Amino acid sequence: MSLLIGKTVVVSGVGAGLGHQVAAAVVRDGGNAVLGARTPERLEKSAATIDPDGKRTAHLPTDITDEAQCEALAGLARERFGGIDAVVHVAAWDSYFGGVEDADFTTWQQVIDVNLLGTLRMTRACLPALKSAGGSVVFIGTQSAVAAPSQVRQAAYAASKGALTSAMYSLARELGPYRIRVNTVLPGWMDGPPVQAFVRFTAQSEGVPEQAVQQRLTDRMALPELATDGDVADAAVFLSSDRARAITGQSLLVNAGELMR
Repeated sequence: MSLLIGKTVVVSGVGAGLGHQVAAAVVRDGGNAVLGARTPERLEKSAATIDPDGKRTAHLPTDITDEAQCEALAGLARERFGGIDAVVHVAAWDSYFGGVEDADFTTWQQVIDVNLLGTLRMTRACLPALKSAGGSVVFIGTQSAVAAPSQVRQAAYAASKGALTSAMYSLARELGPYRIRVNTVLPGWMDGPPVQAFVRFTAQSEGVPEQAVQQRLTDRMALPELATDGDVADAAVFLSSDRARAITGQSLLVNAGELMR
């Protein structure tokens, strides 16, 4: 695969799951990956796994609620690889559960500061480099922003990601004249660490085999399996590449056909 040869992609939120898979897919497809996350140990482990000789990765601890840290990550990409061709936003706060009746709105504000404003901070930090030659901004949203799941209530997460998808339309218009494309990938249930943890917890709570819980989820899909972190990463890489040069302001569901629009 050569979708990203000569391209440099900033990836926020690199941990054990989707962020790692996105960074790995960038390098696999010929690109340079600049990794950001709050935890240095996760960054170092991910980079070493993806790129043992360190020639095509760089990393820096980054909290996207801190504008200076966002600027520093973008600066690292420019210093190490000469520019930025795309940024994929995986960093998110997705561990706060509940609805409105039991809401702690202080926590809601923190979720929004990460998922919406943090993503926009990181985007703005990358704009000077992106504007020089055009490029791509890819938001990782969520299917729950357009169709709330019955199994899990994450109203704050869904609302923040829904706001981000709405912002995408404005950014696509604003940045289009610079040939910067802005799109969103909307994953559904992804077979990766968070869903695997949900399956284990549900199976233990109900006293049923994990396979039974997994099958319940799979039965909702048009395809006979869950999408994986890798499938979502592949969609993000495609939207980062020149193969998607005429695609902007779009939301792509990667969900094995659970929801069709």
